[in-house]
Amino acid sequence: MATGILVEKLAKGLVIPAHPLALNARRKLDERRQRALTRYYAAAGAGGVAVGVHTTQFAIRDCGLYEPVLALAAAEAAGMVRIAGVCGPTPQAAREAGIAAELGYDAVLLSLAALRDATLDELIAHSRAVAEILPVFGFYLQPAVGGRPLPYAFWRRFVEIDNVVAIKIAPFNRYQTLDVVRAVAASGRAGEIALYTGNDDNIIADLITPFRVEGTTLHIVGGLLGQWAVWTSRAVEMLECLAFHPPEELLAVNVQLTDANSALFDAANHFHGCIAGIHEVLRRQGLLEGIWCLDPKEGLSPGQPEEIDRVVREYPNLSDDEFVSQHRDEWLKG
Repeated sequence: MATGILVEKLAKGLVIPAHPLALNARRKLDERRQRALTRYYAAAGAGGVAVGVHTTQFAIRDCGLYEPVLALAAAEAAGMVRIAGVCGPTPQAAREAGIAAELGYDAVLLSLAALRDATLDELIAHSRAVAEILPVFGFYLQPAVGGRPLPYAFWRRFVEIDNVVAIKIAPFNRYQTLDVVRAVAASGRAGEIALYTGNDDNIIADLITPFRVEGTTLHIVGGLLGQWAVWTSRAVEMLECLAFHPPEELLAVNVQLTDANSALFDAANHFHGCIAGIHEVLRRQGLLEGIWCLDPKEGLSPGQPEEIDRVVREYPNLSDDEFVSQHRDEWLKG
């Protein structure tokens, strides 16, 4: 069962980057740079890290990298909330949750994308089985990158599972975002289940919106985001200072961040280059050697590098290049 410490940490609101995968030119794991990325997130002040998730590339499961990659992050993320992505049918998800538990992870981010044809009863049974192994971070993944629609009726039942501690809301859709918030409010468990944005296209607006639903007011307290895998120290500063900026200023930055995310995630090409775009920023900062993905077909789309150039030029306030350059060599040691 979830510990009170974990619930308390998540309730405070954390920056949780979705951890990328560092590969060399042969598309093999680059352990030195993989460790450096985790060290970067820790030094930037992130409160947690999510590994084995979409940004880490689901294909790590097909080439024997799932456990090694989780182990590398676990070794460097002492004191951080460690979240492992689990996916697939129930036997696979349970096996991955077991690996995460053995490595000292605190919770699992449960993807239901593989259960595309499962009934609501089957989805709930699957979720309960995983929750018996580790606390569960629910996950509403947008259909554009492999998720499935999950109606209010699912979320209303899902939040009754005792070992659910948080939900990453990432459908990139306001109606579906509200379905999750309403379900938590109706359950009476708002004090036990933390809401985290995964809507990389609307980050700040999610974080400053009071959701007055079902007779109560809920807030999205933090983010578990692919966008926060880059420029992480700026994300930490932003989350810590939300209360000190006027709404107009925050909404202006929200538009900037959405524009930047559109370039990094390659929204113009149906998110084809979403992982490569993150890699490109980290490559430019010297944290990654290249933008290689496990699938050779994954890369930057035509015009995407120029879009990244544009947003970096237009919004220098979003970047943490100086912070990275000051510490990069230290993170890359050993």
